[in-house]
Amino acid sequence: MKNIKHLVVGLLFGIILVKSEVISWFRIQEMFRLQAFHMYGVIGSAILVAMISILLIKRFQIKTIDRQTVVIPDKTFHWGNVYGGLIFGLGWAITGACPGPLFAQIGSGFMVITVTLLSAVAGTWFYGLIKEKLPH
Repeated sequence: MKNIKHLVVGLLFGIILVKSEVISWFRIQEMFRLQAFHMYGVIGSAILVAMISILLIKRFQIKTIDRQTVVIPDKTFHWGNVYGGLIFGLGWAITGACPGPLFAQIGSGFMVITVTLLSAVAGTWFYGLIKEKLPH
């Protein structure tokens, strides 16, 4: 029962993803082909909300629901993020799915996305297997 709030938030997030059409393969292809502003507007809005939220969290030292201090560490540039972002974007463009919408797509009945989910799990497992050998 204590995780019910996470289930409710996840369900609401899934509904928002479906209603905003960000799980649509066609919307994602429009974005990567630079044919429509829809996805850029959604992503840009999310970035703006995140920026304002982080500013407010830092300025007012807002705590979590469990009364823990929120720690937002400073980030340093690393070329691995660029390479990882390119690989992530390529996979997103090919499959029409990224980790958030994967579950919403499956929940909407697009069962073929299960292959993408299993591939994402396999890729994560493979990274965990070789991460000690990679330059970080």
